[in-house]
Amino acid sequence: MKLNRRGFIKACGFMAGYTVLGLNMTKVAVAATMDFVGLRQKSVYDADAKIYKIRKSQDNPMIKKLYNREDGFLHEGPCGHMSHHLLHTHYVDRSSRVTALKEKGYKFNF
Repeated sequence: MKLNRRGFIKACGFMAGYTVLGLNMTKVAVAATMDFVGLRQKSVYDADAKIYKIRKSQDNPMIKKLYNREDGFLHEGPCGHMSHHLLHTHYVDRSSRVTALKEKGYKFNF
């Protein structure tokens, strides 16, 4: 079995935690954390439901008007040619510029 440095440190941390806290206390801590996560998630969803009347984009009246079949700007539908043209970006390869700058002596940290 091969173990890298990060895995070794993680395993040592778990073993140290079990040694110091004991297995039962660790289970309690994990359960308390999961309860907190569930409570936080519920409160976020509840606040979202109270504040926002329109929670889904397909229910937004402006979006419905935009995609309206009779007089909407994007009447072809969500996957039509115009929506594809307006809402999607295009990739432009700029690696030649970076290569030219490296040849001039510029150094990058990426």
